[in-house]
This record gives sequence, C-alpha cells and structure tokens, in this order.
Amino acid sequence: MVEEASVRWYAVYVRSRCEKKVYRMLLEKQITTFLPLIETWKQWSDRKKKVSEPLFRGYVFVHIDMRHDHLQVLEMEGVVKFIGIGKVPSVIAEKDIDWLRKLVREPGAIGRTVTAIPVGQKVKVLAGPFKDFEGVVVKQGREASLVVFFDSIMQGVEVTILPDVLQPVTGSRKALPGEEHKELVEVEKHFLKT
Repeated sequence: MVEEASVRWYAVYVRSRCEKKVYRMLLEKQITTFLPLIETWKQWSDRKKKVSEPLFRGYVFVHIDMRHDHLQVLEMEGVVKFIGIGKVPSVIAEKDIDWLRKLVREPGAIGRTVTAIPVGQKVKVLAGPFKDFEGVVVKQGREASLVVFFDSIMQGVEVTILPDVLQPVTGSRKALPGEEHKELVEVEKHFLKT
C-alpha cells in the first residue's frame, strides 16, 4: 500500500498538442491528473468556435508516488519527461495546484501566460476569488495586471485584478535600473550548470 505522504504533484512535459491525449490516457490508467484548461475563441476562415486550450502548453500535472509510478507515466505515448532541475523532478506544492484550479474557474481574469520572472512590486490579494495569491504587479491603472508565478515549472499567469484588493508584501521592492533581469539570469545560469 502506498503511503499518502509519498504521493505528490509533479509536472510532466508532453509533446506539442498532446496535452489532452496524455490527460485522457492518465485517467484511463487511474492516475490522478490535472490539466488546467481555459476556453478561448478560435477564428477560421469560415467559422468561429469556442475551444478549450491548456493554460500552460506542454504541461500536464500528475499526483503520484514517484518511486512506484514514474515509469508508468514516462512510458505513455506523448510524454517527454518530468519537469525538474537536472534529473530530479520538482514537487509541485498542493497550494499551487489549488491556485491553478481557482484560475481556470475565473477565465475572464486571465490575460496571458508568461515564462520570464516578472519585475515590480510583490503583492498579496486580500479579497475575491484570488484571495491569498501572491504575485508581482506588471501593469497599473484602473485595473492592475498581476502575475502569479509558479517557480516549480518556471511559468506564470497574468490576471487582471482591482488594485484596492492588493497589499504590498513586506520586504519586497521594485528592481533598480539594470536589475530587471538579474533573477532570470541567475536561474538560467543554474539550469546551464545542470
């Protein structure tokens, strides 16, 4: 019997446009999985249609015991690898999965996904559907654009939110000129070493 403490969330990188297929195969194998989808409108020359697309292209999340289930996941058609540092898969925090579930329930607030670490004031959301999110403000105005960044997969999601429900996180500050990409450069150096 598998101990519950050894079952954790992981991100799996899959081949282009295989997210839904891999998700279905994981479900068929009775592996707990999560694929955050958002509905968007697609325009073709002859029609317009609402379609569900992955929030993060190329990623599917699995809730497994890495010691017992990783090979079963890796052997599935379309799966490329587990996301991690070097050969060590990164554990995705339960709160990050919960936040992703909240994000896909509020599709009107989602702007775009981002893959670089954003620069600016770090804030915490005090009220509303995104209560307790922490992120970085990237645009200001009547509505602020906030990026919620998931370190474990190096991806972020931009959401639109009212500035009155944002509170600065103590100890954070705006980057000084020239520091904008310092964190990103450090992360890139780390990945190049491994």
